[in-house]
Amino acid sequence: MRAQFVLSEIGVGLRRNLTMTFAVVISVALSLALAGGALLANKQVDSMKGYWYDKVQVTIYMCNKGDASSTPNCARGAVTDDQKAEILKTLKAQPIVEKVYYESAEQAYKHYQEQFKRSPLASSVTPDQMQENYRVKLKDPTKFAIIASLFNGHPGVQSVSDQREVLKNLFDLLNGMTRVAYVVLAFMLTVAMLLIVNTVRVSAFSRRRETGIMRLVGASSFYIQMPFIMEAAFAGLVGAGLACGMLLGGRYFMVDNGLKLQDKIPLVSFLGWDSVVGVLPLVLLIGVVMPALAAFIALRRYLKV
Repeated sequence: MRAQFVLSEIGVGLRRNLTMTFAVVISVALSLALAGGALLANKQVDSMKGYWYDKVQVTIYMCNKGDASSTPNCARGAVTDDQKAEILKTLKAQPIVEKVYYESAEQAYKHYQEQFKRSPLASSVTPDQMQENYRVKLKDPTKFAIIASLFNGHPGVQSVSDQREVLKNLFDLLNGMTRVAYVVLAFMLTVAMLLIVNTVRVSAFSRRRETGIMRLVGASSFYIQMPFIMEAAFAGLVGAGLACGMLLGGRYFMVDNGLKLQDKIPLVSFLGWDSVVGVLPLVLLIGVVMPALAAFIALRRYLKV
């Protein structure tokens, strides 16, 4: 009988405040969709870091004839065979080096032409301007500084380049965007909480006569509060369900179909469905707990029970 009464009160409350309940549902849906999106974006960045940093190579560029005037370390001219042999021997002696690849000036020129064939500068570059280099794959890419300290200033070495520096700028940008998403998320959750509190207070005010009668007949605080808390939790659950649908739809239409980002950006391994589905229980949990907690706080201060 009590359960039936509580359910009937929930229905009455939802009907009386239909527009505000709709506003709560929409605000919760947008907030939680943004929350799920921020969590997935953070996972995506971490996944990309693990994938790309594992493929990072250190490149040791050697002096060519044209570097003598522009690079102090190459003042003695192009790298010699003895210097190349010494560099290779030193590399292979390092325990952090997994593999060494040699690229001749001709091979470097070919790769340059393939990569920058649409650039107007491509036609002005000649093979003798390209640098021989050793591409070094490290067992731990974070230990680039060891290789740099060994070969910066070494005879015959023009420079030592680490691809992590290029990737670091990209990941810094992505991390910055994720942090902005978290800030917007905090703002949206605050707005949703305030809206829920106001909705519960309006609902309690519109039913102040009923709650007053319930107090007079000895109803417990929990019994009086329960319909309002359940209304907020129900609205939050509906909003969380919409947020889950938005996350699933975003994954489907942006990655697999519609925009087909997976086909357009093959270099990026996007998160699978398991990662998206794994976030949904958390979204649903927050969608129920957050409105219920906001309603409880509002009722404790408004009804003073």
